[in-house]
Amino acid sequence: MTALRGLWFLSVLVGGGYVAFELYDLLVIVAGILLFAIAILPRFVARRAISLPILFVAFGAAVFSLPIGLPALDPLEQPAATERLAEFGVIIALMGVGLKLDRPPGLRAWASTWRLLAIAMPLSIAGATVLGWWVVGFVAPTAILLGAVVAPTDPVLAAEVQVDEPQTGAEYEDSPVGDEDVSFALSSEAGLNDGLAFPFTNLAIAIALIGLAPGNWAVEWLLVDVGYRIVVGTLLGVALGWLVSRLIFLTAPDTKIAQSVQGLEAVAGTLLVYGLTEAVGGYGFIAVFVAAVTIRSSERSHEYNDSLHQIAELAEQLAMGVIMIFFGGAIASGLLGPLTVEATVVAVAIVFVIRPLAGVISLLGFDRPWTERATIAFFGIRGIGSFYYLSHALNEAVFAEPDLLWALVGAVVLISIVVHGVTATPIVSRVADS
Repeated sequence: MTALRGLWFLSVLVGGGYVAFELYDLLVIVAGILLFAIAILPRFVARRAISLPILFVAFGAAVFSLPIGLPALDPLEQPAATERLAEFGVIIALMGVGLKLDRPPGLRAWASTWRLLAIAMPLSIAGATVLGWWVVGFVAPTAILLGAVVAPTDPVLAAEVQVDEPQTGAEYEDSPVGDEDVSFALSSEAGLNDGLAFPFTNLAIAIALIGLAPGNWAVEWLLVDVGYRIVVGTLLGVALGWLVSRLIFLTAPDTKIAQSVQGLEAVAGTLLVYGLTEAVGGYGFIAVFVAAVTIRSSERSHEYNDSLHQIAELAEQLAMGVIMIFFGGAIASGLLGPLTVEATVVAVAIVFVIRPLAGVISLLGFDRPWTERATIAFFGIRGIGSFYYLSHALNEAVFAEPDLLWALVGAVVLISIVVHGVTATPIVSRVADS
């Protein structure tokens, strides 16, 4: 037994002998299964009422339920790892979504996005906060944190509601702006609200640390968390996105080595933009998405966009798969154990009542058919962003009943993954055909 490769091992009796598995070996096996699943499963689930995240969560729950000695997964026991893994998943997803958007930014072209961000998002936060306080019995900081962490939407967990891959060359020139209104609204909303949830999360942290009285936090929160960090994130996103785009499109890869790594700039740019923005106190999530949109806009019909998209989507799928497997493992380890009847009711209400109602209100008067507006309102998918914000807040301040809060948020994400994953394909197809 090689102690250097791991201190833990499992012995399984097989025909009078045994096969020894170290933890390292099991992780390699799981990684191999994950890569095979990402490569092969899309061929079988395409256009079917199921999504990859559902399968990954089920796989993770099954593996961590086996009596093979795998360590229990508990975000409260592994707070730093949970935060960093979710953080990486979010920034990769934001770059991937931003690189897909063909529609140039503008007040009218992105009208559905602004409505969802300015109306639906605050209403969703308020609704979840009230339910957390009134129904579950959370104290104010915990209730506000609940509202903040379920605010970000996450279409990467139901790829059918994302926009398609970017159009390039003649395809882009021939594609009319305005296509894919449902997919565009949901994708662009998710790209921006992942960053805009930060001020509300920071508000919950401030109240947990220094009290509910506005005099203790209002000025700093408005000037720094709402003003400075959003502005810096947006400006650096534009500036660094332009700089990265110049580096990407300056020359074409004309050697075998250059061609073998083409598209890797998408991941490199994501990490660079995020790190620099966070270093000066801006919101890195906003910067990454804005930078991706800027890169896409700078050379909108360039065929190299295909390579950027492919690498970004591969990284996105890998991160999603790992996080969903761990999420399934956390469920098997008892993540949902603290759920109460009241918390379960609130989790269901957030998915089926709060978001759809807020979405419908935000789109009143919007010049699209009711079927499209209802679809946009319904698909407020919760996922990796919620995991990040919750783990980040709990690492920054002490909140009452963190185990129940994790269970409730986990239930919201699980319900969303299953319900939206199953309904995305038939609903979006029906709307497209109508």
